[in-house]
Amino acid sequence: MMIQTILKNKFFNLIGNSYTTVIRGVPELLVIYLFFFGGSGAVMYVAKIFGYDGYIEINAFITGAISIGVISGAYSTEVFRGAVQSINKGQFEASEVLGFKKRIYYYKVIIPQMLRLALPNISNVWQITLKDTSLISVTGLVEIMRMSYIAAGSTRDPLFFYSFAALLYLVLTFLSMKILNKLEKNYSRGF
Repeated sequence: MMIQTILKNKFFNLIGNSYTTVIRGVPELLVIYLFFFGGSGAVMYVAKIFGYDGYIEINAFITGAISIGVISGAYSTEVFRGAVQSINKGQFEASEVLGFKKRIYYYKVIIPQMLRLALPNISNVWQITLKDTSLISVTGLVEIMRMSYIAAGSTRDPLFFYSFAALLYLVLTFLSMKILNKLEKNYSRGF
């Protein structure tokens, strides 16, 4: 009953609800700005406590990856929470009555059912996350949109490079959807 215990634990509930509410309630671009500019300030503040007086700049790739991960994690948390809550409580009780150890019934009974319910929504979160990576270009990190912007500016042919970026995003989306659809079919066998 670990998942149900976590859902009923007021402290974990407060942390989880605060995290998902704040991150989902703030625009993604603002979250990236807060991590990029606020992260440097926070690191410098901690460094001053330990006696360092110089300037510390955080790597743009690490900041971008963490901020996109935090944003995606907030949406994914809600997806998995909803999937776990959709599982019939009888499944938990039956696993306990049969004498399964918690680790066994989570891996063999609960998690496969949760994945079956969560995968369609997780694929949506993945598609949004894939497109949100274009927002990282504001930190100066060279990714697909930033490279398109630089190439369009230097060649004065924005239509070609932005169209190529759109095509590249479409290919990434198509390939990832194929993989996620196979996973959905795998976990939906028998239903």
